[in-house]
Amino acid sequence: MVLVALLAGFAALYVPSYMMLAERIWPTDEQGHGPIILAVSIWLLYGKRHELAALQRRPSMALGLPLLLVGLVMYVLGRSQFIMVFEVFSQILVLAAMVLMFLGKRALRTVWFPLFFLLFMVPLPGSLVASITGPLKSAVSAVAAGLLYQLGYPVGRAGVVMTVGPYQLLVADACAGLNSMFTLEALGLLYMNLMRYTNVVRNVLLAILIIPISFAANIVRVMILVLVTYHLGDEAGQGFIHGFAGMVLFIVGLMLMLATDSVLRLMFREKAAKP
Repeated sequence: MVLVALLAGFAALYVPSYMMLAERIWPTDEQGHGPIILAVSIWLLYGKRHELAALQRRPSMALGLPLLLVGLVMYVLGRSQFIMVFEVFSQILVLAAMVLMFLGKRALRTVWFPLFFLLFMVPLPGSLVASITGPLKSAVSAVAAGLLYQLGYPVGRAGVVMTVGPYQLLVADACAGLNSMFTLEALGLLYMNLMRYTNVVRNVLLAILIIPISFAANIVRVMILVLVTYHLGDEAGQGFIHGFAGMVLFIVGLMLMLATDSVLRLMFREKAAKP
């Protein structure tokens, strides 16, 4: 009954938040990965149920109560002032506080990764997204235009507008790569968690290398769209192939990530634990 009461209270707080996410945030290109992150986190928490049940309960009120207070204050502030970052992030603190208060610190160490994974669901502030997206778009368009020019294609660039033959293409915000960078970073961390790598240095190194990997994959995506537009016309570049190029981005990103992981495995001579 206590568990039911806790779940009911948590639902009363955060169901409206999830409804707002579903209506305003998740339909956008930048935050479309949110439902996947939530589903994976729930799946990871569900997979820890037997470990949690086997632990001896040692509640830590001294740590749990202050953390719960901080989480609730952040929720009230975010809800009342329409700050989605605070509102969504507060659920991680509230969940961690409940684990501490009812099960203890060992239980929190058991479920730390599913709770940490929820960070990728927190919507980024618009000002931060704008400040990062602009330079990313310029860098992606510059590198893609330079590579295509070296391959002999009549490609020009003015800012984030690329010209190829008689066509002009605008590198939009969705093509900047910020969304793919966060998604690939989340996939990389999930991969390392499932493979149970224990070397902290190699894990941090792989997590850092995912950033240039996603950048390179996004360049491949933009180059594919430019080549399709040049050879097949504007309609082909903006049609089905435009969406298919997004799939190519993640395929290339995952292949590069796995190749990088293989190199790091040889460097650190570490074998993955049995998944």
